Amino acid sequence: MDNKQSALELGQKPVGQLLWQYALPAIVAMTASSLYNIIDRAMIGQMVGPEAIAGLGITFPFMNLSGAFGAAVGVGASTCISVKLGQKDYKRAEYLLGNTVTLNLIIGFLFMAVCLIFLDPILRFFGASEVTLPYAREFMTIILLGNMVTHMYFGMNAVLRAAGKPRHAMYATLFTVGCNIVLVIAFVWWLRLGIRGAALATVTSQTLALCWQMRLFSNKNELLHLKRGIYKLKADLVKNILAIGISPFLMNLCACLVVIFMNNQFVKYGGDMAVGAYSIANSVVMVLFMFVMGMNQGMQPIVGYNYGAENYDRMFRCLWLTIGASTTILFAGWTLSMLFPAHIARIFTTDQTLIEMAARGIRLNMLVFFVVGSQAVITNFFQCIGKVKMSIFLSLSRQLTLLIPMAYIFPLFWGLDGVWYSMAASDFGSFAMTIPLLWWYMRKLKAKS
Repeated sequence: MDNKQSALELGQKPVGQLLWQYALPAIVAMTASSLYNIIDRAMIGQMVGPEAIAGLGITFPFMNLSGAFGAAVGVGASTCISVKLGQKDYKRAEYLLGNTVTLNLIIGFLFMAVCLIFLDPILRFFGASEVTLPYAREFMTIILLGNMVTHMYFGMNAVLRAAGKPRHAMYATLFTVGCNIVLVIAFVWWLRLGIRGAALATVTSQTLALCWQMRLFSNKNELLHLKRGIYKLKADLVKNILAIGISPFLMNLCACLVVIFMNNQFVKYGGDMAVGAYSIANSVVMVLFMFVMGMNQGMQPIVGYNYGAENYDRMFRCLWLTIGASTTILFAGWTLSMLFPAHIARIFTTDQTLIEMAARGIRLNMLVFFVVGSQAVITNFFQCIGKVKMSIFLSLSRQLTLLIPMAYIFPLFWGLDGVWYSMAASDFGSFAMTIPLLWWYMRKLKAKS
């Protein structure tokens, strides 16, 4: 489909049909990615052992930190491109594509170099013990060597969605996931490469998918395509990209800091097995949250385009539909997690102690999980329309302002359970802060228009 025609449809097609058209591929892709993560962790837990699962949990902050820099470019650039397409400024949209490539290469290389030099001290700061450090080091060494590829892969997928090609973004993710699963089986099960094999599978599959993405963007018949003269960094474009990207950057950075703090709290009150339980519970949360992320990705080009075109009724209609769908999905996931937590934990390990600890953690962590959907959608909405300060405030409120103080205070009264309680309490507190802010902004925008 031609980029220009795809962009015009964002302002013309029925909003519900558009949201379904853009969100479904993203949901399919994100769900497939979640299933891969479950298979990856399950194979490591079953074939390497519970200590490896705990070691993998130590790498979560690293993955979030890498994702923070990737999101600063990918999300910022895709949002800017959506707005420019809505304004029919196609030349600037093309320069944004070129600057996205350059920024991803620069940031990806710098992140890789710095982290490889200080890898062991960073992992120890993240909560690694003498038992879990070797597993975390093996995994992250390979992941970091492929960091430039990872940043480019996620950045190009975000631009594909903004350019009106959600199905192509889905195909790239599905290919990555399918290739990943095959390679994990080959490397971990057949070749017995352990946790190192899982990392090799991830980097290899992302490299192959990136080659296909770059081939798509090399098509000169497309409105947005790679060509000479668009790669030199332009100060105003970089400023716009990073100004919008600062919100997801801080969100991922906060997630990194939170996981570091939580890992240390779990080690303090429950030992390495508690970190393994947190890794399992976190995997379950991320599987369900991937649906919301898919809805957000589907919403982003629609909201960005219609905000740029000043079609505010269509913009808010898309927001309400996304909130409703996300809340429904998380409520279904919450119900299953409350009813069958032990069954879910057995997917990852056969160790009975870890199963019992993870099952209790899943329940306590997800006590009010169904309210997270609306909070995440509204935060993303403000990011899509360039209201960076609001998006940052809402991101920080859940992860830093509320969670870390609660995770420090609650265990003083309830021990290990208090660490789990803090996550549910911060979820509800951030939800209570988000709704009034959205209401205030809606009244302000309606008065202005």
